[in-house]
Amino acid sequence: MPRYHLPIGAISRWDCVAPLCMLSLLALGISAIHSAQSTFHGLQWRGQSTWMLAGAILYVICAKVDYRLFHRHSFPFYCIGIILLLSIWTQFGMCRYGAVRWIRLFRIQLQPAEVAKVTTAIAMASELAREKLGAVAESRRTLLRLFFIFFPPWLLIFLQPDLGSALILPPILLALLYVSELSGRFFMLLAGLLFFLVAAVAVDVFRYRNFLDENGLRADGHDGLYQAHSLLPLKDYQRNRILGFISPTAVDPNGTGVSWNLRQSLIAVGSGGFLGRGFGGGEQTQLGYLPRSVATNDFLFSALAEEKGFAGAICALILLITLSLNNLRIAALARDRFGRYFAVAAALLLAMHTLINVGMAIGLMPITGVPLPFLSYGGSFLIVCCALQGMVQSIYNRRQNLR
Repeated sequence: MPRYHLPIGAISRWDCVAPLCMLSLLALGISAIHSAQSTFHGLQWRGQSTWMLAGAILYVICAKVDYRLFHRHSFPFYCIGIILLLSIWTQFGMCRYGAVRWIRLFRIQLQPAEVAKVTTAIAMASELAREKLGAVAESRRTLLRLFFIFFPPWLLIFLQPDLGSALILPPILLALLYVSELSGRFFMLLAGLLFFLVAAVAVDVFRYRNFLDENGLRADGHDGLYQAHSLLPLKDYQRNRILGFISPTAVDPNGTGVSWNLRQSLIAVGSGGFLGRGFGGGEQTQLGYLPRSVATNDFLFSALAEEKGFAGAICALILLITLSLNNLRIAALARDRFGRYFAVAAALLLAMHTLINVGMAIGLMPITGVPLPFLSYGGSFLIVCCALQGMVQSIYNRRQNLR
């Protein structure tokens, strides 16, 4: 009888850590979404399952494609991201909750900012792979080109406005500059600039609070009166979120305004205990205290912690941290600079999303609309994360046979 042999060599060329982490996170996320909607028979978990299958197919395709193709064609990919960002101000744009962040293509709704994060990371990694950095004076041209790659998508995302997504790109850029061995003087100058920026925002928010007190206004009871007098390009609702983080009792003493979501999130996380309340047992989620509009996406971690407890939340965090660290491991194994830089960018993108999302859910960071990788409901970000990890898988698969 003929003997059949498993393609052990083909299997060994694949990294198994990332797919296992992704599948575990997806299963955990779909379970949490289903549970959060069980009282009103929501069907978001079915949509998430469909996006999961589409993401799995895209993951395999990106893993099979030679990642150097993205390096060679980084400019067209970058242009696609810019065009998608610009399209939100056309007839394809969709307004939700006072911001235009989505476009509708036929029956598909897409969030261009999620795509632009990856295309911008590709362009920045490609630019740094072509030029080796050193002293700041010797690297001015490369840094200038890098700035013109970074700034347009960042500005377009900020103007939507989408402050959460705008916070993701700067750490990716800094990480890429760090691993490209740029002079330490640049980071010292940048630290001073960052301190000045944070101080300017703090002063602006303090003046905003005084403006509310002097005019007898509530934080959520006016329509952008202060932003017209401020030099900083922040919306008043963004200032409200910062105030709700810094001093929730002062800006919202009754807890029914801008700090409502944060208060309910903290109650949900705290009431879960060690093992949680069980599937469908989360009172904050099931009774709607944690609003249904955010319970399955921005605050899914809160719903997860309430029903799965500390143990379930820690498992999710361990899987996300493992996935990010595994990307850094693959970056160290990459045989070319583009592969190394892009894997680092992928690790930072996942890490920053995790840090910001979990931080806002437990009150350590201001509330921003940043989803949790592979867990939060939403097709755009899930598809982008699968494509991102597929490209990192391609880097791993070709670590030994590059010419």
